Amino acid sequence: MREINGSDKAPYYSDTHEEERRRLLEHLKSEGYVRTERVEKAMLSVPRELFVPPINRDFAYADQPLQIKGGQTISAPHMVASMCELAELEPGHKVLEVGAGSGYHAAVIAWLVFPGTVYSTEVVPSLVEEAKRNLRNTAVENVKVIEHDGSAGLKEHAPYDRIIVTCAAPSVPSPLIKQLKHGGIMIIPLGDLYLQVLMKVIKDEKGKVRLEKGMGCVFVPMKGKYGFK
Repeated sequence: MREINGSDKAPYYSDTHEEERRRLLEHLKSEGYVRTERVEKAMLSVPRELFVPPINRDFAYADQPLQIKGGQTISAPHMVASMCELAELEPGHKVLEVGAGSGYHAAVIAWLVFPGTVYSTEVVPSLVEEAKRNLRNTAVENVKVIEHDGSAGLKEHAPYDRIIVTCAAPSVPSPLIKQLKHGGIMIIPLGDLYLQVLMKVIKDEKGKVRLEKGMGCVFVPMKGKYGFK
């Protein structure tokens, strides 16, 4: 692996499938999902093929979600790019991710916030171990994967500069709003079990919260106290 990062210190890059990654990123740029050089570099630097089951590796750079363990999915690359762009991630940020999945999205976030830290929660035990293994195998060191009901946040490490929710919620969980820093941003899919809207939750320096509506999307449902019953 080569060292490639906004700070040139994070060894996340793999030569395997490099040309496929570049073609995917050209597509995402042409469609307007990738708008900044930093998000482009982050997604070029994380080998998605190492975060999907071996049976799906041939489809790692198709712009589509893929099945992983526990009936969950790894998000389509355009959705990962869109959420990272909306979150306005910066080096040094402390981020809470709700829904680690296989660890891919956390790895992209980690590249963008390095040397900051990503706390990634997951309720499916097999995915906790899978995400840890995938992140370890790709030398991502600034992500901490925790088996926890992320719908209630992760109070012990709050407040967070950014919160990124990778599962559909019926409403914005109140603990997540409380644990978001003043001046912070949360990205969360809101809606029903079948269709959601990607929402940007902005908490200003005085603690006032406003929501901005983004694109339509379909995510797996949030589990836990503030998820779907």
